Amino acid sequence: MSELLVGFITSLDGYASGEGWPGFWGLEGPEYLAWLGEQPEVTYLMGANTYRLMSGFAAGEVPTGQDEFRPEEEASVDELTQASKVVFSSSLKEQPLTWANSTLVRDDAVEAVRAMKSSGSGFLSTIGSLSLCRSLLRAGLVDRFRVVMFPVITGATGEERIYDGYPDVALEMIEHRTFDGRIQMVEYKPRVLEHPPLCVSA
Repeated sequence: MSELLVGFITSLDGYASGEGWPGFWGLEGPEYLAWLGEQPEVTYLMGANTYRLMSGFAAGEVPTGQDEFRPEEEASVDELTQASKVVFSSSLKEQPLTWANSTLVRDDAVEAVRAMKSSGSGFLSTIGSLSLCRSLLRAGLVDRFRVVMFPVITGATGEERIYDGYPDVALEMIEHRTFDGRIQMVEYKPRVLEHPPLCVSA
């Protein structure tokens, strides 16, 4: 049975990106980049918006506000291009998808991922795709929830608040690590709660 990881890189205040900031907020370091390179081979899951953005980068489109990719960003996009990718969308028109190693699935994403988990033996991981991650978590399909926090607060420029619309979730920490003396990774086993823990009066 496949294991599903939902993972995010975030600012300290829970944004997935920020206007005017480069990838990784410009703060990735050698320890963090080496750790990324050590990750097991995965199949990435994403929605249409993330596909459009990342496939655009793969085709040479540079993020707004940048003249060119930094070497670290280019390497990250190249690795994604080589990886297997499953895109869940009913709106994408191109078939087959033009980004290499990408498969389009028009069926319900939750049921499709449930089937992928039960029939597969590999490792599945989301990338971006906030609504997809939220749906998979609500459905109880997420085995590991990983957050890598970068030491910035983007209160003025932050975009894509990650946790809006989430259910209440209890998190059991299973791993943590600090990279380059400033980047904090925490990984949890999530459990969706039907309601907050009840207060018991003395």
